Amino acid sequence: MIQGRVLVIAGSDCSGGAGLEADQKVLAAHGCYAMTATTALTVQNTTGVKGIHVVPADFVEQQIEACLEDVGVDVVKTGMLAAADTIDMVARQITKHGVGSLVVDPVMVSTSGAQLLPQEAVRGLSNHLFPLTTVLTPNIPEAVLILGENGNPALAKRQICSVADIESVGRHIQALGPEWVLVKGGHLPFRSDMTVAETEDEKHVVVDILVGPGGKVFRVQSPYQATSSTHGTGCSLASSIAAGIAKGMDVPRAVRSACRYIEAGIRNAPELGRGNGPLNHFHSVQILPFAPGYFIEYLLQRPDVKHVWETFLHHPFVMALGNGTLPLESFKGYIIQDYLYLVHFSRANALAAYKSKDIESIGRTNEIVGHIIHEMQLHVGYCEKFGISEDQIRKTEEKQGKPTPSYPPATQKAPNPLPSQSRPPCTAYTRYVLDTGQSEDWLALQMALAPCLLGYGAVAQMLHSHDLTRRDDNAYWPWIQNYAADGYKRAVRLGTELLEKHIRLQSPSRIEELVGIFIHATKMETGFWEMFPYR
Repeated sequence: MIQGRVLVIAGSDCSGGAGLEADQKVLAAHGCYAMTATTALTVQNTTGVKGIHVVPADFVEQQIEACLEDVGVDVVKTGMLAAADTIDMVARQITKHGVGSLVVDPVMVSTSGAQLLPQEAVRGLSNHLFPLTTVLTPNIPEAVLILGENGNPALAKRQICSVADIESVGRHIQALGPEWVLVKGGHLPFRSDMTVAETEDEKHVVVDILVGPGGKVFRVQSPYQATSSTHGTGCSLASSIAAGIAKGMDVPRAVRSACRYIEAGIRNAPELGRGNGPLNHFHSVQILPFAPGYFIEYLLQRPDVKHVWETFLHHPFVMALGNGTLPLESFKGYIIQDYLYLVHFSRANALAAYKSKDIESIGRTNEIVGHIIHEMQLHVGYCEKFGISEDQIRKTEEKQGKPTPSYPPATQKAPNPLPSQSRPPCTAYTRYVLDTGQSEDWLALQMALAPCLLGYGAVAQMLHSHDLTRRDDNAYWPWIQNYAADGYKRAVRLGTELLEKHIRLQSPSRIEELVGIFIHATKMETGFWEMFPYR
């Protein structure tokens, strides 16, 4: 779900680790909608910047106008602005459109040391853009350069030796106009006692200082990481802050969240390239293995599901139904056992309705129960043709094996329930579904119910179009027509839509658990066919 609109005005990095390419990854990872205005094209990779082609300011302006006059914006974030006239133009556009939040990453020098902003443009950045800035995010070298170009040469030359020195630098830069200044401390790691580290072994803590209005100061500490995976950290941090603000966070919270995001991005970096490699921008994004709305299609094509599903779908019992060769006694036994199963299947769907949290799901589940009741009535009709009453059906013991079923006389009492350790296949299947519903959540129950709901529809459709299926003189053709009819198709569609709606919100690991439930239930559904002789 898109939670904020962010326009990034910056340069492009063809290697994807920094610039607009990194910005868009960050915004996508945060659920925001990213727009771009390209200020420069660069030739670069993890080893350095090889070339820069500056885009004319008037063309950049057209890009900005195109985005703001149509889609609109919640936050503008700037990166590499490349030229003084581009800086002036961006300031005019921010004022013209009344942009409420502006995050400025004062990109001056790349991680590899390349000059990305002409010296004469630094003063323009301070004079025209800083007074409009919500959050400015200089690293320590950039902060020193800003101070030096804005009348503070002595302060710029003073050695930074403590957290208090970083805070002082932030306050002096804030005096130039930004509402908030985040001085990034990655270039000055500290020891555990918060003194400046002098050797690699002494580096333990990185401190970022956020200075705000009314003398507010916030400190964000992160563990130092000895790594070369730092390409695009500044771009990514500023875009993460912009995303947080676009989603409604206040600045301190957005900054802290962004610092944590970057720290994890470095820690989980993919280690690409021969120089300063990129971050892992998607470390907290869980990628579903299917497109929304296509879970069932994905499920049935999975190698661990496909064989089980095909075994169920083309079982000899099913094919014998299609060609009319299934022994009549087997069909009688099957119809009775299926009636007994559907009693519990209805209970399980009623339990699913109880577990539902919204009226739409409750209504759809109850409609499925209505289809099941209709199905049971058809079963009763079949049995009446065979001289078996509904009372006899209810008193029949749940099936234990493959012997030809016998039907109790109308006067016989219903058998006592079997202990769990000796449950027959029908009982085992129904209790598995009900136990799943009792012990797990709504979605797990739906997955346990799915093989029956989806399976009968799939079987009927398969038989309906199969070359070997007999229509004339096939006693089982009405059974096939029932599950291929519009009423049952609607029940399948309702169940499918419920699954598709909720499955997209699950984590990949949870989806694997749910697939396991589906496989087990499908095997038990296949076991149902196995209870009856099919030749």
